Amino acid sequence: MKNKVVLITGGTSGIGRACAVAFGQAGARVVITGRDEARLQDTARELTSLGITHHTVRADVGVEADSERAVAETIQAFGQLDVLLNNAGISMRARFQEVDLEVIRRLMQTNFFGTVYTTKFALPHLLASKGSVVGVSSIAGYRGLPGRTGYSASKFAMHGFLEALRTELLPQGVHVLLACPGFTASNIRQVALAADGSAQGESPRDEQKMMSSEEVAEHILAAVRHRRRDLVLTSQGKLTVFLNKWLPSLTDKLVLSHFRKEEKGEL
Repeated sequence: MKNKVVLITGGTSGIGRACAVAFGQAGARVVITGRDEARLQDTARELTSLGITHHTVRADVGVEADSERAVAETIQAFGQLDVLLNNAGISMRARFQEVDLEVIRRLMQTNFFGTVYTTKFALPHLLASKGSVVGVSSIAGYRGLPGRTGYSASKFAMHGFLEALRTELLPQGVHVLLACPGFTASNIRQVALAADGSAQGESPRDEQKMMSSEEVAEHILAAVRHRRRDLVLTSQGKLTVFLNKWLPSLTDKLVLSHFRKEEKGEL
């Protein structure tokens, strides 16, 4: 990673912020995007204290022009782009029969179109560097999760997009990684959208039992270094993907049971 340039969307909290630190400490120059200026500056102070060369861009990846500007500022600041880490994302927690359709639109706009927009504008530079495109996805991209219909749909769409892109780019030497953490101790659940589109503000899960964002970031860094195609994390995540492939009917029942416990606050 020495002197590589890494653009991380949604880099002000959770996995994105942890990746900014991990890649930066490995020698990369880091660009982070975020919608909240205060959080951007807070993350910038941390990166400065660690001696990490960085640049911040206030941008919403769900807005095409913002994604284009984020890439343009990266090139202006550092003259190249070696790794694009599509991390920006939002979640939801509501039954589909109760959810406002605007919630589904917002998730698709950020999680899917944000990845599409940023990758589109970054691609010429990644072709030049034979770099890496990373999609920070989810187990929900392999297995639809009840209460998260919009989130699952956006991650399935991300998987299809990046898998097709990987195949297109095989002759041109660009690496594409799908990174799928299981449940991770980050703030994505606290800001998950409720049925009416408001932020839920709390998590139904015990964060202390989960893999930390810092651990996830180290796994992603290693996967980029080794140019892996897929990364599935946590034993629960790996088991879910395995069972869904080979015993899908059983997995339906197990996932539903798990969802009911979550609704009751028993996790």
